[in-house]
Amino acid sequence: MSTLAPKSPNWLDWYENPSKPTFQLPPGTVDAHCHVFGPQAEFPFAPERKYTPCDGGKDQLFTLRDHLGVARNVIVQATCHGADNSAMVDAVRAADGRARGIATVRPDITEGELLALDAAGVRGVRFNFVRRLVDASPEDDLRTIARKVAPLGWHVVLYFESVDLPELEGFFGELPVPLVVDHMGRPDVTQPVDGPQFTRFLRFVDANDVWVKVSCPERLSVTGPPALDGERHAYTDVVPFARRVVEEFPDRVLWGTDWPHPNLTTHMPDDGLLVDHLPHIAVTDEQRHKLLVANPMGLYWPGEDF
Repeated sequence: MSTLAPKSPNWLDWYENPSKPTFQLPPGTVDAHCHVFGPQAEFPFAPERKYTPCDGGKDQLFTLRDHLGVARNVIVQATCHGADNSAMVDAVRAADGRARGIATVRPDITEGELLALDAAGVRGVRFNFVRRLVDASPEDDLRTIARKVAPLGWHVVLYFESVDLPELEGFFGELPVPLVVDHMGRPDVTQPVDGPQFTRFLRFVDANDVWVKVSCPERLSVTGPPALDGERHAYTDVVPFARRVVEEFPDRVLWGTDWPHPNLTTHMPDDGLLVDHLPHIAVTDEQRHKLLVANPMGLYWPGEDF
């Protein structure tokens, strides 16, 4: 029996007792961005990983799903598992149609391997450009992958930081598949919402018909999680950015918890509070239904009833 690797120093475990949200999610809500970590004894982490997390497997994810009132999940391959998608695929299959997957693959993946992933419920691949998480993102390899997945109708999920968009947007615009951007491209929320950095991101979204996840306020916030005046209203500095995206692109926004919240350093969010963040960024019933139900269902379960 192999010895399990210890967690990375100062690793923050996911919040074991999330509060019950006061905001009631609409029926059919999709958590369109979450992960599974192992469990390590069953699904070992990749040797080349940049971090070793705690376990956070499918059973815990589905418990959270039900606690929050979520109907379905989109499970994104975690970088700690590299290109071994076994844990993610296992979770998607166990959800019995209530989950889809986003894989990480290498350019030499075969058509048969892609078809097997598709049959399991995978609908896209993720390209990671955050330098602290990956050594490199060679564009030629990524072009090869995009060409291979395009016939399946898959999309590419992009993870990058807004400061790097100027050098990346030309490459992104060449990809022959739909694009989905994680966490609004990680804007600097200390900058004005109508400043040049975020304006450039919005124009990129508009010009390339991109989907955007208005997720992870806990990663972007400088003011942090404390509620104001006893209300369940946190991460207030992120609200103008997410609300702007929802208002400008109501038919191309998605939301997710990012559970189990990898690589956070300041605090671990209460997932119930993340749900209560939603009415502040999507202020009408119509906006919320599109964000939480209609948009993710159309992208991941096209043709199925909400």
